[in-house]
Amino acid sequence: MKFLQCLTIIFMILSIVAGSFLIPVAVAVFLHEWNMLPAFFIPMAVLWVITILLFIRTKRQPIRLTVREGILLVSAAWLGAGLLGAVPFMLSGFVPHFSDAFFESVSGFTTTGASVLQNIESYPMALRVWRTQMHWLGGMGIVALTVALFPLLGVGGFQLIKAETTGPEKGKVTPKITTTAKILWISYTALTVVQTVLLLFAGMDFIDALSHAFATLGTGGFSTKNSSVGTYGSVSIDVICTVFMFLSGINFSLYYYAVTGKFSEIRDNSELKAYFAVFIAASLGIAFVITKQYGSFLQALRYGSFQVASILTTTGFGTADFTTWAPTAQLLIFILYFLGGCAGSTGGGIKVVRWVVLAKQLHNETEKMLHPHGIFNIRLNGKVAGKDLVSNIAAFISLYFVLVFITTVIGCLFDLDLLSALTGALSMVGNVGPGFGKLGPACNYGFLPDAVKWWYSFAMLAGRLELYTMILYFLPAFWKK
Repeated sequence: MKFLQCLTIIFMILSIVAGSFLIPVAVAVFLHEWNMLPAFFIPMAVLWVITILLFIRTKRQPIRLTVREGILLVSAAWLGAGLLGAVPFMLSGFVPHFSDAFFESVSGFTTTGASVLQNIESYPMALRVWRTQMHWLGGMGIVALTVALFPLLGVGGFQLIKAETTGPEKGKVTPKITTTAKILWISYTALTVVQTVLLLFAGMDFIDALSHAFATLGTGGFSTKNSSVGTYGSVSIDVICTVFMFLSGINFSLYYYAVTGKFSEIRDNSELKAYFAVFIAASLGIAFVITKQYGSFLQALRYGSFQVASILTTTGFGTADFTTWAPTAQLLIFILYFLGGCAGSTGGGIKVVRWVVLAKQLHNETEKMLHPHGIFNIRLNGKVAGKDLVSNIAAFISLYFVLVFITTVIGCLFDLDLLSALTGALSMVGNVGPGFGKLGPACNYGFLPDAVKWWYSFAMLAGRLELYTMILYFLPAFWKK
């Protein structure tokens, strides 16, 4: 019975993902892409039938989840979402190879934005919308959406959210985890609507505006156009996307505090201050360096700030090929691969707060050398942080770079040059999208061997679920009672 209960939860999560097929279905109907309807309707119908049968079988049984079961469920749900997302690509016949379809799907849900598809504008719009929609679903979290819609998950809800949420400290905005999930998704949806409207006024049609809002708020980077946002050559569109990429990299809990008038929570947030400082410093630094290339500082700032927001928040949109910029500008971009957005945002990467904590600890260690008998605490957001926070962060970053190293080695073993392999690894584990060299913003991941695509898919999932949720599978102790 416990197995059936867990299976029911997984299929409930996947049924919600399948229900979202109705958006690309609506696009297909509107644009008369009738051949696309079976690719979405068949998996949706099959999943709903299985879910209903499982729910009827287990509905009278209370659901109680242990920590181990919560981790297993979340990782299984994300793996299942990757498989489900690949089905429309394959059934449509446009992506016949399973390795490519799965890679594209995982890249979508993990909001990485690395693509194996060539000439995306030749694909039906329904498929193009589905690619960006995966970003939106994965950005805030498919499990968080399920918890928000189905309070019946009850006791296990917080275990599931903890396993999916990013950042070193995982808590609730409100006492009830279902209320917290709803608040986050409402904020997320509201920002999506606002950006869509602004992009409409800036000159995009509705489908493109919605698709780019999906990709921006999810910090994914898939576009309906071959040349991404750069296709439009519009200052207003660039500015709108830059602003919303930046906003998507902020902890979404802060939007709730802003609406409820808890401005002290925003004012005292250590991570937000550092995140803002990094964005401003990197944007200005790159703009100064590439001014000569673009003819004016304002033009350089437009392209520089866009690319900084794109890489810092791990969105991966492009309006320019930054690998053609001056070496100093490329170096600043490369550094951003090691940062990521804020904890609790839709951005990937290590997260700014972890570097803030380590910087504070470094300061404390220096002070201890001068004052051996002093007592020094780390203050985060105006409060004393937990004693285990530094060791937890150090362990996470160590594991992060171990996975980056292994992924780099695998890339090199399959004939990628060192720069491409390293930045590809940073991009996969950090869910960034573009790398340098053969994997740069003007390139594609389609030429990679299937073995590399499968490992990269694992790296993307591990990075999105903050490493431990996926890696615990490989520890014998995890399976012992």
